[in-house]
Amino acid sequence: MNTNMSDPRLDREIERSLELGETGISVTAYQNGRHLVSAWGGATAEGSDRPIHQDDLFGVFSVTKGATATLAAIMADRGWLDTGALVIDYWPEYGANGKESTRVRDLLSHRAGIPQMPEGVTPELLANWDWMVEKIADHSPQFPPGEQNAYHVLVWGWLVGEVIRRADPQGRDFATIMKDELLTPVGATDFYLGVPDSELDRVVPLSGGDAAFAVDEFNVMPEAVFPGSTVHNLRSMQQAVDPGAGARTTADSAARIFAMLANGGEIDGTRVLSRERTAALSAPRDGAHDPEQILPIPVWFGAHGFWLGGEPDISDPIVGEGTNTIYSPGAGGSIAWAELDSGLAVAICHNNMDAASAAAPGPGHPFTAIVDKIRSLATEKEHIND
Repeated sequence: MNTNMSDPRLDREIERSLELGETGISVTAYQNGRHLVSAWGGATAEGSDRPIHQDDLFGVFSVTKGATATLAAIMADRGWLDTGALVIDYWPEYGANGKESTRVRDLLSHRAGIPQMPEGVTPELLANWDWMVEKIADHSPQFPPGEQNAYHVLVWGWLVGEVIRRADPQGRDFATIMKDELLTPVGATDFYLGVPDSELDRVVPLSGGDAAFAVDEFNVMPEAVFPGSTVHNLRSMQQAVDPGAGARTTADSAARIFAMLANGGEIDGTRVLSRERTAALSAPRDGAHDPEQILPIPVWFGAHGFWLGGEPDISDPIVGEGTNTIYSPGAGGSIAWAELDSGLAVAICHNNMDAASAAAPGPGHPFTAIVDKIRSLATEKEHIND
């Protein structure tokens, strides 16, 4: 955990984000694997007198997918997982009901054709790993496997997570694999998939996010586990192992994962991922320009589980214009990214899910001034180092 005080160089930008609707926010950036700046501000809840602290844990939803995608890359780098292999080579039961042709890369790139969650899922059942994967293995495809882009909003975590678990030569559970192979090596000690009892008082309550779009036809985001504040403030959800949308993390720990990627697979002298594998993470998926079947927005997505920067009018402008940028946005606006060319990595966590998600890109977005300042500081540091 970074122990610096909130950096005064970002104070005005943090205040601006609060003026634009944020309740509490925490930001960390790394440049070439080294800490660049951290800042935080606001309160843990609207009207609360408890200020945000640097070690507060935020729910970041699909930012979690970036960590899980990174873990899959590590597994592939070590020869434990072949992303071109059939899913049934690792998870034989998955071949039921016409899914036998699905490849691991289809899971990673949201082309598996089963975006639906299991019928009858509840927060308690979502936390039951065996129940989830048994039900998912029995799914029938809504789209032909490997042929359509259909964002797997929630189910993605168990699809990729179970393949990782099955491929692990040590037979560990998913959370242990994540901790051993990614979180500990990069120093992301405050990134939790299942918050232990001892850390629950650090979790910042979420607000908003319950009026987001819903896809009823395919049961993609059923009400019982909808990715909004009402459900995700439940203790059962805070302590569930959900590899696609369940992380609670500090901004620093989220940023350290992406800092390792932005630094070519290495951080603090520890090589976690080969340079070659890291560079390949920005490759587009098959059918990258095909229509998106689930999300109501166009999606520019990669072959290895990340959203990609650099696609005009599609990529999130917050991450810049670089085509070698990989990022993971979460419901409500939390986001983390790695610029593989410049070495910059940023994580932004917050608790008001309606503030950033409802804002248009540009000066009125609560993240714009923060990111502009971070880029300015990164440029200044590069000039100093030169």
